[in-house]
Amino acid sequence: MAKYGTDFLVLRGKKIPVDLADLPQVNLQFYLENPRLYTLVRTDGRDPTQEEVEERLSTMDHVRQLVDSIKENGGLMDAIIVQGGTNVVLEGNSRLAAYRILAKQDPIKWGKIKAKVLPESIGESEIFSLLGEYHIIGKKDWAPYEQAGYLYRRHKTHGVGIADLGKEINLSTRTIGHLIDVYQFMLDHKEHDVNRWSYYDEYLKSNKIKRAREQYPRLDTLVVKKIRSGEIPRAVDVRDELKKIVEAGGKVLDKFATGKRSFENSVQAALHKGIGDHGVRYLRKFKEWLGASETQVEITSLDGEASKECLYELKKIEALVSRLLRKLNR
Repeated sequence: MAKYGTDFLVLRGKKIPVDLADLPQVNLQFYLENPRLYTLVRTDGRDPTQEEVEERLSTMDHVRQLVDSIKENGGLMDAIIVQGGTNVVLEGNSRLAAYRILAKQDPIKWGKIKAKVLPESIGESEIFSLLGEYHIIGKKDWAPYEQAGYLYRRHKTHGVGIADLGKEINLSTRTIGHLIDVYQFMLDHKEHDVNRWSYYDEYLKSNKIKRAREQYPRLDTLVVKKIRSGEIPRAVDVRDELKKIVEAGGKVLDKFATGKRSFENSVQAALHKGIGDHGVRYLRKFKEWLGASETQVEITSLDGEASKECLYELKKIEALVSRLLRKLNR
């Protein structure tokens, strides 16, 4: 290791000493637990080789852009972070891939890469906190699915409680719990398409949908199937249109949840019922109140001044309704 100085990183308020060095990039290893790599290269459920990771990263647009940037700057602007004693690149895997591409053109010039080397004694908890600081609190460049994967493995695999995770990365326990729940839902339904994250995020976010899921245990499987087939085309349709079906309840929800009516037709049935339109809902409630037998008995039993006032108001309502009907029938 060609060490040329020392520095430190601040983690959870604690200074971690690091060595500044130029390392032979050929000796370095990609960090397979990095959430972006984990998502990228484990789609078939097995651990990839280092060669497979390099090959996959080398095809990515952002790595190709890094190649141009590094070449233009004559080296790295930000050093990679390496775990001492292992040569594993905890932070900067894309930069390592870019250097590997450049080294194929000029192995001498791009043979060594600027790095911050952490002490060998750094623990797993500190590594995960470090990544969280960089990508969830700092740059926030991990997609929600990647953030959730990071938190899921920290919670499920390493046994860290949600409250402790909140302290590690300064997120609310509610947010962490939701991210883990959505990730678990996708695992349970063998959903590996990270682009569908937002669908399931909206699906599990709604309390109204949650009650429908409890009422219809097969709803989850049905909705996943319709998302995969494209019958539910956008995540916003889960948030808005599926919620209309749930709000309609009754036969509208039952026919959808039991597979007897399509998503689109169920949305139309909910709209026909007035769901999603406040004006329609208010009119329906007024109609139901006015048509109720107890209301009619109460009104017709009025006498004296109260009866005159009621008659006056009803005529005003009649006139307003007549005008609205003329406008609607144009």
